[in-house]
Amino acid sequence: MGSVCPTGAWDPRPGPVLAQPRGSRPRSRPGRPGPGSPGGAGGGGARGAGRGLGRPAPSDAPPPGSSPLIGRARRDVTGIAARTPAPGEREAVRVRAAPLRLGLRSRPRARPAAAAAAAMVSPVTVVKSEGPKLVPFFKATCVYFVLWLPSTSPSWVSALIKCLPIFCLWLFLLAHGLGFLLAHPSATRIFVGLVFSALGDAFLIWQDQGYFVHGLLMFAVTHMLYASAFGMRPLALRTGLVMAVLSCLAYALLYPCLSDAFTYLVGVYVALIGFMGWRAMAGLRLVGAAWRWTELAAGSGAVLFIISDLTIALNKFCFLVPYSRALIMSTYYAAQMLIALSAVESREPMEDYRLSKAN
Repeated sequence: MGSVCPTGAWDPRPGPVLAQPRGSRPRSRPGRPGPGSPGGAGGGGARGAGRGLGRPAPSDAPPPGSSPLIGRARRDVTGIAARTPAPGEREAVRVRAAPLRLGLRSRPRARPAAAAAAAMVSPVTVVKSEGPKLVPFFKATCVYFVLWLPSTSPSWVSALIKCLPIFCLWLFLLAHGLGFLLAHPSATRIFVGLVFSALGDAFLIWQDQGYFVHGLLMFAVTHMLYASAFGMRPLALRTGLVMAVLSCLAYALLYPCLSDAFTYLVGVYVALIGFMGWRAMAGLRLVGAAWRWTELAAGSGAVLFIISDLTIALNKFCFLVPYSRALIMSTYYAAQMLIALSAVESREPMEDYRLSKAN
């Protein structure tokens, strides 16, 4: 191959051979032999002899007056354009280009279990963030047990003292903001359930005066609202089967002691509270090596609620339970507190909601 003199004139003498990258040799055109082939330039053929051994191919020959670097750059570009990338190289190019096209969406999504584990909140964090809001509830509960007003003489004062801890749970949910309740339907249902619970407590103060059925109906509505708040996902059929068996056993225990309309009313109530317990415990699942505290609070609250109501039924219809009032009210208040606490899904959704309102 010839070379270009510093003066710009073409020198037919062979010049230094420039190294070409792999795959940069231009493809030979159909019907025209390439260099080194019979009949090609430098191949000893007739056409090669007629063209001359030192004359370069038209595609490789730089124009007169150009620099050797320009010719080399042309050959490199031609080789790269003609070369087909391997499948592995195409994937590498696609992966490198993906962040430029997708931006933040190029980050791989975490698996559901990993995302749930990352969103878990430690119990210490829960106590620090939610504990101060529950202080009025604990004080009101202590007031009820300290005063211990006799149930034989019902009054509006005793009804107020009994309902005061539930009022404090209203304030606990409202402390997270009215917008939070409106943005989370489950929290709204739990709040409305607490309202019906307070009405049921007030009716049960006068249960000996014929208001027991009214209180039973108020708590039946409460259980339906709680079950709706807990939702139907996951379904957890095994848990539902276990709760159905336990509900049937509880009703079988109470059935010999029931009479008249209570035979049906108590049966419906047992079915409702069993359904609520099923939906509360259906959400219990291990994330990593720990339970999510919200589902654990809901499940524990449902179990305590069932214990409280079963004690009421046994004490009213079957036999006197020792220390029944203390057992009923302690488990009842703890159940309502845990269910109200389960309405606070986590700090992250609330913070996202507040940030969206601020923006």
